[in-house]
Amino acid sequence: MSKIARIGIDTSKGSFQLHGVNEKDEVVLRRTVRRRQFLEFMAKLEPTVVGLEACGASHHWARELARLGHRVMLIPPQAVKPYVSPGRKNDKNDAEAICEAMSRPRVRARLVPVKSVEQSASQMLMGVRDSLLKRRTQLCNTIRGHAAEFGLVAAKGLDKIEPLLVRIAGDDGLPALAREMFADLGQEHAELSKRIAQIDRKLAAFHRSNELSRRLMEIPIVGPVGAGLLITKIINPHGFRSGRLCAAWVGLTPKDHSTAGKQKLGGITRAGDESLRAVLVSGATAYIQQVRRGRIVPSPWLAALLERKPPKLAAVALANKTVRIAWKLMTSGERYDPTHRVGREGLAASLYGGLRAEPLAPSPTGGDSHAVAA
Repeated sequence: MSKIARIGIDTSKGSFQLHGVNEKDEVVLRRTVRRRQFLEFMAKLEPTVVGLEACGASHHWARELARLGHRVMLIPPQAVKPYVSPGRKNDKNDAEAICEAMSRPRVRARLVPVKSVEQSASQMLMGVRDSLLKRRTQLCNTIRGHAAEFGLVAAKGLDKIEPLLVRIAGDDGLPALAREMFADLGQEHAELSKRIAQIDRKLAAFHRSNELSRRLMEIPIVGPVGAGLLITKIINPHGFRSGRLCAAWVGLTPKDHSTAGKQKLGGITRAGDESLRAVLVSGATAYIQQVRRGRIVPSPWLAALLERKPPKLAAVALANKTVRIAWKLMTSGERYDPTHRVGREGLAASLYGGLRAEPLAPSPTGGDSHAVAA
């Protein structure tokens, strides 16, 4: 068998489909391997370039293959799809499409960094917290909906749920069955709130133990959640050539529909991670609310923007510049300094202030991937 130049692997729960080619792009390997035999089979091959789609368990397999000496490329699924033949969707063709995508320069510029086990654990912390919050919101809406059927309503806010449950428990006009059901929902709500409080304490401990997270939180609209998401989602900030590309990867730049020399920009692309983008925009919205209430003195840039643009649009622009500032802090090791102003040709941190040149030790969150999505 000719020497394998690269291998595309389509993973699944029970079996893996391999497609390998040599330097002349001739197929030299096409094989289905069971999950339990996969690492044993890959250990017998000479170290080569291996491509995987960035999907479930892909970071685990990437770490295992790297230990065997292979160089791993994690490719976004949307970058593989154009190379799948229309109407021929199966595991063999998917593996072939991954192998084909590996050879494309534009695809190689969008590779996903491989997470370490520590980074995967921190991302799990953020994911579990988000899922618990969604379940609590769903439970609160359930309680409100059922209570409204009996003419009992409460004002907006999570702090209004417990008083509503107390009112329901003391209302003798409700059927006994309804009070029992509300009691069960109330008990579930209390248990869920305790679990969220425990997760928040773990998040606070993670924030205190991570030097980069503490530096990122110095940015006005970034809190512990935002700092944690920035660290866990932007694995290799050095893979971006500029803060603008980092903001584009998050999905906070306009869609471009320009043609015939006429520029036409639409809404944001919404590329990248949805949770990170949502937290940044929410933080920017809260910051702008404080500015409009006169509690915060805005920078000249933000003040001028609020005069000519709606608050929601300004919030997206504020989130965009915040990502650029965060990227600069993550790549340079500097600290945020609200008293320092920088020029227009420098970093776009003139939004709030600037940066204090205080080099720190390199962050351990850079990752070991040779490229990053941009």
